[in-house]
Amino acid sequence: QVQLVESGGGLVQPGGSLKLSCAVSGFDSDYHAIGWVRQAPGKEHEGISCISNWDGSTYYAESMKARFAISRDTDKDTVYLQMNNQKPEDTATYFCAEERVATLKCYLQKNMDYWGKGTRVTVSP
Repeated sequence: QVQLVESGGGLVQPGGSLKLSCAVSGFDSDYHAIGWVRQAPGKEHEGISCISNWDGSTYYAESMKARFAISRDTDKDTVYLQMNNQKPEDTATYFCAEERVATLKCYLQKNMDYWGKGTRVTVSP
């Protein structure tokens, strides 16, 4: 079965950087996408970015392009989220998720079929 396990969350100072990891396995579709979605305390899920499994094409929510970057390492079966110039409003639980049949908006929460349990990120001095 599909499994997604996030890691790398923690405390970072404003202006600092953090890199999250998502270990992936068990996929049963030929053309799927892995994405990152976050949820701040008391707020709705917010899509960040996603990447295709077959060619590594990336897609971003417009507001996330400046400070977030998604990538993958196929040898390690891992997807990454590089987060730069972090701000207090970036404090959230960050989820790795799969869209089983990939679309051009594979970062949207409503399109996700499987989810990891999340990793918490706190941005504070």
